Amino acid sequence: MLRTGLVGLPTVGKTTIFNLLTNEHRQTSGFQSGKAESQVGIARIPDRRVDFLSDLHRPRKTTYAQIEFTEVPGLYPGSSQHASTTAFLAGIRDVDALVQVLRAFANPSVPHPTTTVDPVRDLETVNLELLLADLGVLENRIVRIQGGKRQKEQEEELAVLERCRAGLEEGLPIHRLPLSAEEGRWLKNYAFLTEKPMLLVVNVDEDELRRGDYPGRSDLELTAGEKGFPLLTICGQVEMEIIQLPPEDRGVFMADLGLSESGIERLASATYAYLGLLSFLTAGEDEVKAWTIRRGTTAREAAGKIHSDIARGFIRAETIAFEDLRRAGSVARARDLGLLRLEGKEYLVQDGDIINFRFNV
Repeated sequence: MLRTGLVGLPTVGKTTIFNLLTNEHRQTSGFQSGKAESQVGIARIPDRRVDFLSDLHRPRKTTYAQIEFTEVPGLYPGSSQHASTTAFLAGIRDVDALVQVLRAFANPSVPHPTTTVDPVRDLETVNLELLLADLGVLENRIVRIQGGKRQKEQEEELAVLERCRAGLEEGLPIHRLPLSAEEGRWLKNYAFLTEKPMLLVVNVDEDELRRGDYPGRSDLELTAGEKGFPLLTICGQVEMEIIQLPPEDRGVFMADLGLSESGIERLASATYAYLGLLSFLTAGEDEVKAWTIRRGTTAREAAGKIHSDIARGFIRAETIAFEDLRRAGSVARARDLGLLRLEGKEYLVQDGDIINFRFNV
């Protein structure tokens, strides 16, 4: 399962976005009242391909791909130096990516922590706190190595850590440092926050969503582009209201706002593209399921995602592209049309492939 951490300043709407993505109903004022605990929720990724296969096979179980979100309390200038912040940031060091929520809406009843709305400033504030948190971890490790008996491996590790410390002190996140693959190997055990991929979600109000504009938009787009951060716009409050409507009414309201996909669909698509992920599908009477893998995964490796025995006894992957099956209307018709393919173990699985693995153990 893909794991992400939700970060941002206080009162930017992180919990609203968290509730929207995970269909939870957590109290949105909790962190404002001094709450300092992270909260975890699971988001099911809507997928029309899974819906189609489920209607086709009528399985006993339907399983969508999922994303785990961990929301941490709001960061603020200097918070990374507090023990409580260090503790909850440690809880997102193992995530696959970070999602930073930025506030673009004005609401007098929910004052901005710095009184004015400025998404670029807020982005830099949070990024600085993440950088300082990493710097603290680095400095502690460097002190331990320097105070102990050093062998060749410790000397090599120390050299890499000192390079990272110098970069962080200059304001460079670790992912922007020119480290070789060999040097990067020494960082794996630390799970540095500034080494992780980051996506930006701008939380706007309804008027801003309709206009397609908000304060600081052009500057934020420029900054995001320079840093290589994907940028999405979500109106958390309105989308929360929409998902509380009967399913048959949601489409009308989304269309009125110019939305063709929900917030979780847009974020999942951006995250998968950014991280180089895709979904293949398995389907039958027992279960229809979406499986998340990295691009460049071979058929045999994908089989191992299901069970090691399938990979070990791999013979062939009976494969059909989703769009081919959709147009054919049934597996039998697709077979008659010659749309099913037998692929070998080195076949690179494509997004939307529906695969039946043949194996013998």
